Amino acid sequence: MSDHVISLIALALVFTVATFTSVHMGALAIVAAFVVGTFFVHESADEIFGGFPGDLFVVLVGVTFLFAIAKNNGTVDWLVHASTRAVRGHIALIPWVMFLITAVLTAVGAVVPAAVAIIAPIGMGFAVRYRINPVLLGLFIINGASAGGFSPISIFGSITNGVVSRNDLPGNPMLLFASSFVFNALLSAVVFFLFGGRELIGRRAQDSGEPVPGNAGDVPEARPKGGDTGGAGALAGGAVALQTSTTMTPTSTTPTPTSTGTAELSDPSGPSALRLNRVRALTLTGLLGLVLGALFTDLNVGLLALTVAVVLSLLSPESAKGAVDRCAWSTVLLVCGVVTFVGTMERIGTIDWLGHSVADVGAPLLGALLICCIGAVVSAFASTTGILGALIPLAVPFLLGGEVGAVGMVIALAISSSVVDSSPISTSGALVTANAPEDQRDAVFRKLMTWGLSMAAMAPPVTWVIFVVPGRL
Repeated sequence: MSDHVISLIALALVFTVATFTSVHMGALAIVAAFVVGTFFVHESADEIFGGFPGDLFVVLVGVTFLFAIAKNNGTVDWLVHASTRAVRGHIALIPWVMFLITAVLTAVGAVVPAAVAIIAPIGMGFAVRYRINPVLLGLFIINGASAGGFSPISIFGSITNGVVSRNDLPGNPMLLFASSFVFNALLSAVVFFLFGGRELIGRRAQDSGEPVPGNAGDVPEARPKGGDTGGAGALAGGAVALQTSTTMTPTSTTPTPTSTGTAELSDPSGPSALRLNRVRALTLTGLLGLVLGALFTDLNVGLLALTVAVVLSLLSPESAKGAVDRCAWSTVLLVCGVVTFVGTMERIGTIDWLGHSVADVGAPLLGALLICCIGAVVSAFASTTGILGALIPLAVPFLLGGEVGAVGMVIALAISSSVVDSSPISTSGALVTANAPEDQRDAVFRKLMTWGLSMAAMAPPVTWVIFVVPGRL
């Protein structure tokens, strides 16, 4: 049995065991990397650790730590209040505002996970306050990140266009960007009506500035039963120790719909509860610096977030109390563990082997569809960035033959590999799960997993029909 087959079997076992037992998937993945790397491909411990995503670890910890501080000192509540005024109480516009903000961030150069990490806590705050399905808002944020992610100056766009250029393939950067944006916008419209958006139309909010209630929402609390107490269920409920902007202190005050369709929000603590004080102003300045740093410098977002968090801790020790405990440690283990094992698969050539096997298929159209499927499935559990850089070159042999349009193939592969980021095993999906209300994380995890796997199954054939097949007609 080849090393490639062994690594694929190990990957399947990781997901199967984690789904049907209480063993943490991240821990399983690291053990799989150790077993496969040490006993089958004879790697050293240093080589195995070389696949650990240190930069991703710092991003997850740094951003969730910073937003825990922002929640402690009321800055996130203030942002929710201010953003509500921006949409003039039209609750149905809130998801689209989140979509556009995240798209702008990624379009001008922010890394997709970093943009999601910045916007998700604020978006989940809206979900709690206005009883919006957190899955709806989470998917809008993720789709927005993917929509802007393929602009010519974005990370995904730069990688994709660079690979195309290095392999002397014809490319169209603006068409790639426009196609991704339109596809994700239409996908979000579908999400809007599937996850309760119709109920938001016509609803208005009168925000008095009260502390955000904690248990309002459209997704009921879901607890695993029987065999589902581990794996997928455990990863949702136990995978996240974080309580950021969306895990609010429960109060006796909840939004009550009136006959006019307006959510009446009482204010037990008075308007001063959300006044912009010195600490909140400093926190907002730090968050703005984080955004600007992500957009206009090459500085690591995670390191920037940790720096801002440390400065705020020095200036306002009260804000930092308990913030470290609220970092998404279990989610960090989940994402970093899976990425570590995928790194082992990349080092031993399993990903390349899969791609070359597909490229050898006699029918070019079928080969194009299979590559899109591989990109979608692997990206749902690993790095979209790595997949884009690895799979496009594998399609070069038959793309150069002219039997499949290169521009359409690249667009189909790019979209197929990015729209699956909603999977909670992928970084963006994990960040949304980490920021979901604590009593709803099980339900959010399960719905995101279902949606992510649905995208892995549906996006490749849909994009193949839209972008690849017409090139053969």
